Amino acid sequence: MSKVLILAEHDQAGLNPSTAKCVSCAAELGADAIDVVVFAADASGAAGAAAGLEHVSRVITVERAENSSPLAAIIAPQLATLGADYDYVLGPSTTFGKDVLPRAAALAGVGQISDIMAVENPQRFQRPIYAGNAIITVTAPDNAKIFATVRVASYRAAGESGSAAPIESASVDAELPTHTRYVELQSGSGDRPDLQTARRVVSGGRGVGSEDNFKVIFNLADRLGAGVGASRAAVDAGYVPNDMQVGQTGKIIAPDLYMAFGISGAIQHLTGIKDAGTIVAVNKDADAPIFEVADIGLVGDLFEIIPALERALGD
Repeated sequence: MSKVLILAEHDQAGLNPSTAKCVSCAAELGADAIDVVVFAADASGAAGAAAGLEHVSRVITVERAENSSPLAAIIAPQLATLGADYDYVLGPSTTFGKDVLPRAAALAGVGQISDIMAVENPQRFQRPIYAGNAIITVTAPDNAKIFATVRVASYRAAGESGSAAPIESASVDAELPTHTRYVELQSGSGDRPDLQTARRVVSGGRGVGSEDNFKVIFNLADRLGAGVGASRAAVDAGYVPNDMQVGQTGKIIAPDLYMAFGISGAIQHLTGIKDAGTIVAVNKDADAPIFEVADIGLVGDLFEIIPALERALGD
């Protein structure tokens, strides 16, 4: 009887969609049980959302004051301890998951499989390498405990279940470190959708020209109810903060619509958007590599095209 434990990502109030995508991956393993664990000070909101997901057998809440912030140093020892009773421990390949899972795997004395994008069988998995230009198959030893992150861009979120899974409270006997403390959370995104979960994303690159010019990207995104991203070139130039970077060294996303303005399309950037539903590219350079992957491409000046698009959108 195999069991899967999924680390829930949440904001102390609601569940991040990345968790539901991990559930979809877990469902491919053919396990007898899929449990979701919520580490929080108050887990009620996130636990209720997790309990309503299809395929979830049980939701475990670990509530304590130390879990009020998503600190990997605090969560990892608890996850490693709780995961001792499971065959698989999965987490999202987001900033949060990539921080927690390697620590937990190390504490459990096992290796970690990163960025699972497909399950061939319970011991064989596909993951991307070389900026997504190649896919390799990783085979875990028989009877080995598997800690892994799930490439959430490769999975659809699990749907709602007809009935809620049971929610159980647990106490984890794990020694927590004292060398790490939470200071504060800063976010510059305002009310815009989270970049990694947004259905629509508008991105700008070096071609936008300056931090001040990036306002046209923000304005269009707000008109579309979209998240805002950027290429590494735009981040390195100081136009926007690095938490907006999309690509191999940034965020891997899979929105229904991705609009790229002034982005040439280096392979590292394309790695982050290859699972997008529709890619729209606007660039003055007709030979820009991004046109090779774009579903809709327009050669032109973004400072003329964006106002025209906004006029077409109307009020």
